[in-house]
Amino acid sequence: MSGYLGVLNNERTPALTDAITLSSYEMTRLKVILQIEQGHLTVAEATESLPVSERQLYRILKRYRAEGEAGLCHRLRGRKSNKALPPELRMKTVRLYREQYSDYGPTLFAEKLADYHNVHISRQTVTRWLSQAALWSGSRKKRPHRKKRERRESIGSLVQFDGSPHDWFEGRGPACCLLVAIDDASNRQMFRFVPVEDTAGVLAFWHDYVERFGIPAEVYTDWSAVYVDANNPERLTPFGRALKALGIRHIKAGSPQAKGRVERSNRTHQDRLIKALREHNISTIEDANRFLEQEYMQAHNDRFAHPNGLTDIHRSAAGIDLANIFCIEQVRHVYNDWTITLNAQFIQLLKSDAPLPPPRAKVIVRQWLDGSLHIFWNEQELAFKQLPSKPNRRAPLPRTPAPNHPWRSKAVGGVAALQKRQKTLASKHTVSYNAKQLQTSPRKGSTRYARSAFPSRNASRSTRS
Repeated sequence: MSGYLGVLNNERTPALTDAITLSSYEMTRLKVILQIEQGHLTVAEATESLPVSERQLYRILKRYRAEGEAGLCHRLRGRKSNKALPPELRMKTVRLYREQYSDYGPTLFAEKLADYHNVHISRQTVTRWLSQAALWSGSRKKRPHRKKRERRESIGSLVQFDGSPHDWFEGRGPACCLLVAIDDASNRQMFRFVPVEDTAGVLAFWHDYVERFGIPAEVYTDWSAVYVDANNPERLTPFGRALKALGIRHIKAGSPQAKGRVERSNRTHQDRLIKALREHNISTIEDANRFLEQEYMQAHNDRFAHPNGLTDIHRSAAGIDLANIFCIEQVRHVYNDWTITLNAQFIQLLKSDAPLPPPRAKVIVRQWLDGSLHIFWNEQELAFKQLPSKPNRRAPLPRTPAPNHPWRSKAVGGVAALQKRQKTLASKHTVSYNAKQLQTSPRKGSTRYARSAFPSRNASRSTRS
């Protein structure tokens, strides 16, 4: 046994020895032929038990009578196959794998041989050659058995969605995340690179998905904070609010295996896509997304998707304002001066065709994917401007009572009343008596007019003295 570059030459034995080894099928042939020779079966009857024609059985019978049991052996035993590939091609294939594709699997390696080296070999042949050269073990990690869920019957019935953070550029660029949406029925995929799996990136992805394919019936995700509020699951995140506005049912997976289709897709991309980015020397997210749209996505779907014969039940998004759905929405209260606060910044509401909300009313602030702000009250957009600082409050106006204010003429209280009272007590009064007034006056000893018409007791004593 010899080899080149670790390739084993498993050559067959050149000739048969005296000890003949027959396969199980050849043993069956021998039993049938013995019955023909003994006269128990005819050739026509024997063809019913052997999968050969009558003419072929006559040839086998002729070889048996000439060579004995050795005539029943296959003619290529100990010889090279008529369809065998040349040894030079095998050596070239193993050498390419060692030098350029050492981390590729046999299936992907066979595709690259056909695409870049014009070498067309089946993946089974490549697997056998690599295994014989001790370059491929073919071992697969054992996984616990789970009940298989049947695929949906229509395109758009269920879309599995997930993000795959990974070092996609293998150190040539920063680590990023690949967002993947895979249709459960057809296996058609859409993917895009984003810096991180955050709300803005996910909303932008689904905005483009709905524009391209339509509105699916259900979406399957995990329990990440982008999709579900862990502290209050009943509270909708911006992603959940967008799905509810479009009438999409949101399903949360209880385990990674529950959405295994997209998880297996991530593992495939971490093998195939990484090597494709390496081959094109791509190291930025912008270039990677351009490569996905122009080459990789279509080629991947052509190879693995099978939409033929399936009904597409995506609903049309025509006439729907997707910008106001796939956005970040917040609620703010209006102050008395028609201002609101957002991210520690004051915003002044302005007069426009839409009526201004009353103070302490709630308005909806929506931040679109392009970064612009839009404020709505009763589904009417309001005009506004952002203030550089907190608005200054107006100084209170001085409130000096008018000279003829009623409180100035009051008998009791006030500066005028005090001065009038002092002037009356300080002056000498001339009192004239009227007999009629005295007769109609109230009871004897009444002091009804003492305070207003007569001086005080102290004043009268000082006058007598």
